[in-house]
Amino acid sequence: MDARLQALRGRADAFPGVTGPALRAGLTDLADAALAELVGEPGPGTALLAVGGYGRREPAFGSDLDLVLLHDGRRRDISALADAIWYPLWDAGVGLDHSVRTVDEAVSVADSDLKAAMGLLDARLVRGDAALAEKLVERVRSRWRARAPRRLPELAASVAERARRNGEAAFLLEPDLKDSRGGMRDVHALQALAAAWVAEEPPERVREAYRVLLDVRGEVRRLGQGRGQDRLLLQDGETIAAALGYPDSVALSRAVAEAGRAISWTWDTTWYRVASAQRSKIGARLRRPVRRPLDEGVVEQDGEIQLARDADPASDPGLVLRAAAAAARTGIPFGRYAIDRLGQEAPEMPAPWPEAARDDLVSLLATGDAAIGVLESLDQVGLLVRLIPEWAAVRSRPQRNPYHRYTVDRHLIEAAARAATHTRDVDRPDLLLLGALLHDIGKGYPGDHTDAGIVVVRELAPRLGLPPEDTEVLLAMIRHHLLLTEAATRRDIDDPVTIESVATAAGSVRVLTLLHRLTEADAQATGPTAWNAWKARLVSDLVHRATAVLDGREPPCPPALSERQAALLALPADLTVQVNPLPDDAMFEIVVVTADDRVGLLATTAGVLALSRLDVRRASARSSGGRSLLQAAVAAPHGERPDQRRLQEDLRGALTGGLDVTARLAGREQDYAAARRRNTPGPPQVIFDDSGSVTVVEVRAPDRAGVLHRIARALAEVGLDVRTAIVATLGLDVVDAFYIEDPAATAGQPAGPDLTAGTGSTTRTGQSVSTLSIERRAEVSSAILAALTANEASVAS
Repeated sequence: MDARLQALRGRADAFPGVTGPALRAGLTDLADAALAELVGEPGPGTALLAVGGYGRREPAFGSDLDLVLLHDGRRRDISALADAIWYPLWDAGVGLDHSVRTVDEAVSVADSDLKAAMGLLDARLVRGDAALAEKLVERVRSRWRARAPRRLPELAASVAERARRNGEAAFLLEPDLKDSRGGMRDVHALQALAAAWVAEEPPERVREAYRVLLDVRGEVRRLGQGRGQDRLLLQDGETIAAALGYPDSVALSRAVAEAGRAISWTWDTTWYRVASAQRSKIGARLRRPVRRPLDEGVVEQDGEIQLARDADPASDPGLVLRAAAAAARTGIPFGRYAIDRLGQEAPEMPAPWPEAARDDLVSLLATGDAAIGVLESLDQVGLLVRLIPEWAAVRSRPQRNPYHRYTVDRHLIEAAARAATHTRDVDRPDLLLLGALLHDIGKGYPGDHTDAGIVVVRELAPRLGLPPEDTEVLLAMIRHHLLLTEAATRRDIDDPVTIESVATAAGSVRVLTLLHRLTEADAQATGPTAWNAWKARLVSDLVHRATAVLDGREPPCPPALSERQAALLALPADLTVQVNPLPDDAMFEIVVVTADDRVGLLATTAGVLALSRLDVRRASARSSGGRSLLQAAVAAPHGERPDQRRLQEDLRGALTGGLDVTARLAGREQDYAAARRRNTPGPPQVIFDDSGSVTVVEVRAPDRAGVLHRIARALAEVGLDVRTAIVATLGLDVVDAFYIEDPAATAGQPAGPDLTAGTGSTTRTGQSVSTLSIERRAEVSSAILAALTANEASVAS
């Protein structure tokens, strides 16, 4: 007995190597046998019922046993019998959700408590009076059906609330397999609709999706040693994938995403029909249905998109997109009969596509958010892959980092929806929408996703019916879809070389304008940290300047030293700190002026700012007359204005040696330990770029508190002067670019003006004045990597 109960609690050595349905059956049999021994022969008028997951024969390690001790009210020792069951379970540490009820009491509780009703719908006799158990189940089910108009909206509200609290299983890095949208509880809700006789039982594809989630949850619980954890953690992915026979954790995440999408889509479409029927009156149901034509072969009937009586999907390849465009345009969802018939009968699109079909696809995408649900419907019945076979490679493919909110395919659809808001800003809205839909199509193929995407689209675009000149524009959009973001956030947009390189890559104002709007749509569809007013302004300024180059005009760049900067450098104090708001939300300018021009000012300032939890996005240093000026654009937590007095005091202490910034940051860096355990970062990289006006040192590394401080300090320690630093955060990684000068390399050269604008150089000729030798580069790389390695060791400890 004790061994059985310990196994139920989640003993690590229970059922070794047994997974999936066999594990659930074994745990059910184990619990049934243990409870049967505890109950014995209770006699007439008493029954022990399993409800909820245990009632459905779906327990996992550590699951609570949901039990109802049912009696007819005549047994006087019912409390003693209950104690004989509950106490051994408690003593063994088995989770228990228990109650002792008569039939009337159980029915009354189910009438007022949705969770109790849902559990009793799946009640199963473990031991005792079968007739009594059957009586309860029948009464609960009949009352569930009779009260459906009131109970079902309550059920739908609970589904919506769970989704709001727990997110969507298909798109979460670490989904809750039970409570997330598209999780196991949503299947229980579908089963409850069927129990109310307002919908059919969930189809086989949903049952298979449910089995996937059950199997994965079983291994999640095994790894959790019986703890009540239903979340699939990144750190457990490889172990669970191996246990269940998936090739790797990516395949496992993809299976979970596909399962979640199938379940959530089925719930949405089923509940829409049920809710519509609930709202309808009997008289309305008896009236002859009205069919309103929407397009050739497409009609509206009873608030759904249906096919016309004479429509023949098998001989009309364009019907799918006509119906989809009509659904998105009108906001009317597909009827289940129509979408299923299209899925079964619609043929592949001929190559090249008819112009009308391509126009319908563009019209569908142009509806923006309305297109998302329609495309999901096409996807769920296999039509999207039939239209674009290359879609199969990205379908439900996870992007396993917190920077990306969605799977690859959903990201592409979201990007197209965001691009739809800019169709009036470009001269070829059709290419903008198609480019947004296809810009990451290469992520489903080996190698660099941009290179792979070019190969895919070079074949796909002509098949869509695009002429050669349009195909080339689309290919340019795929090739350069990261150009503006990377140039604006990783390079100095005041540098003429940066502007020239962007203009040259785009090649034309048309492509540059399309890339501008694609960049914004792509970032907005990526995640909440990928786009903000700060990035929007940087990209817009860069596009404005590159457009001038393409038009043959001089790009509008700021002077080497503005009047304001000259005035700041002339301030008499030995140390001045200013905090000024920037036009972007939660962004501030930090100004630091010192009486002496010192190497390492950026490192010290970055450390002080990190102590105040300010994220540096961009910093530039200038000097004149032996004085230093540093300007940093920072993001403040919660948008609160940084404390100017505290910053000045901390900075003075750091500059005079009274404040050990590095030691203070060591404690802060421990805050990143949890994130590090869930994310295995690659090794830091140091890249040198001499294509601009000065050498750029680009560092890619895991994001940690004070990482900018450590890198800048390493550069200062090897004698490099940082003129501009540009910081980009990508999920749990940073890409920091440092425009540097090497005083040792420029010694003996003719001195330029004592000004260093945002370009970080003493000239604007486009020629680097501080190219580093091979030996010097090795020294710089070693210093940076040593600093970052020490940082990682500190976090790990």
